[in-house]
Amino acid sequence: MPNTLEAYPATLDIDYPDHDLNRLTTFFRPIVVIPIAFLLALVSGPTLHVDSPDRAIALESGGLVAAATALMLLFRQKYPRWWFDWNLGLVRFSTRVYAYLALLRDEYPSTDDEQAVHIDIPYPDAPRELNRWLPLVKWFLAIPHFVVLGLLAVGACVGVIVAWLVILFTARYPRPVFDFVVGVFRWWLRVAAYALLLTTDRYPPFRLSP
Repeated sequence: MPNTLEAYPATLDIDYPDHDLNRLTTFFRPIVVIPIAFLLALVSGPTLHVDSPDRAIALESGGLVAAATALMLLFRQKYPRWWFDWNLGLVRFSTRVYAYLALLRDEYPSTDDEQAVHIDIPYPDAPRELNRWLPLVKWFLAIPHFVVLGLLAVGACVGVIVAWLVILFTARYPRPVFDFVVGVFRWWLRVAAYALLLTTDRYPPFRLSP
């Protein structure tokens, strides 16, 4: 019988802060996160158009390389390694920033070091592991996940507010709330790997657990 809890080829784990958290930075977290959030916006933000077509293409490379990857898989059945590395690096960086904003960690997010946010997405063997036609419909197949995750995101926001209040009084992140918020992050990562990063054809499971 197959193991229904077999590891999905996109994993996320965030170390639980088993120590007193900084109440001051927790209280002002929406403010202290601004500098690193601004950097994240610069590397994943909107496109800037200039007169030179070549330069315009270069400036459009900000954010995840999703549409270009879909076309490359469709016509060449190829996933350029440096596109994958860029996507993975951006996902890791953005997750560190969001984890910091969600109070899951106290250390300021690094632009390159892994810190306590561990993400692993294997590089796919495109000709053997990826169907060239699926990128055309993955966004549609993932709609049930988007609906559920929209509801879970509301719950996660409520959980972060509750954790914010608890940390201010106890300096500790409630473990059940921590596990729930990390679970929502983990679910989003799996859906992103399937529908946006296009690194796997395996349909994401509907669960918060690893």
